[in-house]
Amino acid sequence: MSTPLRIAVAGLGTVGAGTLRLLSENAEAIAARAGRAVQVTAVSARDRTRDRGIDLSGYQWFDDPVEMAARADADVMVELIGGSEGPAKEAVEAALSAGRSVVTANKALLAHHGTALARQAEGAGCTIGYEAAVAGGIPIIKGLREGLAGNRISRVYGILNGTCNYILTQMSDGGGPGANPIERQDFDAVLAEAQRLGYAEADPGFDIDGVDTAHKLAILTALAFGCEVDFDAVYVEGIRNVSALDVAYAEELGYCIKLLGVAQQVNGAVEQRVHPCMVRKGQPIASVDGVFNAVVADGDFVDTTMYEGRGAGAGPTASAVVADLIDIARGATLPVFGIAASGLRRLPTLPMERHSCAYYLRLLVLDKPGVIADVSAVLRDAEISMESMLQRGRAQGEGEAVPVIIMTHETTEAAMQGALARFADLEATLEPPQLIRIVDF
Repeated sequence: MSTPLRIAVAGLGTVGAGTLRLLSENAEAIAARAGRAVQVTAVSARDRTRDRGIDLSGYQWFDDPVEMAARADADVMVELIGGSEGPAKEAVEAALSAGRSVVTANKALLAHHGTALARQAEGAGCTIGYEAAVAGGIPIIKGLREGLAGNRISRVYGILNGTCNYILTQMSDGGGPGANPIERQDFDAVLAEAQRLGYAEADPGFDIDGVDTAHKLAILTALAFGCEVDFDAVYVEGIRNVSALDVAYAEELGYCIKLLGVAQQVNGAVEQRVHPCMVRKGQPIASVDGVFNAVVADGDFVDTTMYEGRGAGAGPTASAVVADLIDIARGATLPVFGIAASGLRRLPTLPMERHSCAYYLRLLVLDKPGVIADVSAVLRDAEISMESMLQRGRAQGEGEAVPVIIMTHETTEAAMQGALARFADLEATLEPPQLIRIVDF
């Protein structure tokens, strides 16, 4: 009988408990697919007394995950603590130093330290499995690293945060098709409901400010392009400023709004950006709603492939963790980012100001003669071509506020940011202009 793969699990929160439950309930199927049993021998968490709904009595308990990583009777450490620094990082480093492979769901750790950890793993003859770190139950790491291994990937993008996608979906659906903006739920109301339902954290900043998406995008970028992980090169913008008015106008214009992470190679440089996007309805990714994630990869021989599924939660994330454990159990391990860590390149970054696309622009201005001429002059001076302008109705009295919606032809980010600064200085502008980039995949 084959020797079991022994694992130590650090972190017994939602995903940790879900992983132990999956390993127990599906033990027979997992052993058949792995070629041997996968056996938990040790666990570590902050609170021994907490009821997690699972029996922990058969496992060696460690209060310190770093000690467990170094000393446990285990072949693999599963790190489900979270965070880019502190115990999570120290435990992973200790496990690799002890010659143990690691499986982790920790996107922040890999986004900030992925290159160094990949090199440490390679030097120790170990591997790091991280399917659970990006898009939960969607096998996108395996898809890029194995399924598309024969392709040159030119672009990878997607909806990588279920909280943001849920909020934007609810803002779109809340008033029904063609609803008046006043009838739609605005951002703050939908966020509060997402928190009540458990789709958003009490402190939702990492999600709604785009940081979580940026962590995942940095990992996908390294894997897709064979380059070093460079989180600091990601342009990050969240969804706090998206209003019910923007959602309503997007629908009228034939678009929906999604928070996307986009990475692509442009003339030998890498562009990484996270921001709200206007996506034309009818594109496959436009129909991905609620808490679902989706990732699209463009390869030179495979063309375009899309992967969709649940991006978070105990079940989908535990499923991804166990998939990595099965690979390690049967010896099917690959370099962390698809190529030898020593071969990961440092590619130049394409600055955001050089990005080029069409733009949606919303202004709130005084309804008085000459304002539209002033707006047009700003665009003219910035050499920005206007495709269309919308102004619905009139204010109740002269000098009151009205929204003006402008769709531009393709221009540069630098030109648009210059125009935004000039719009903010106009006497008739009553609040900061809102800009959303239009994508055309």
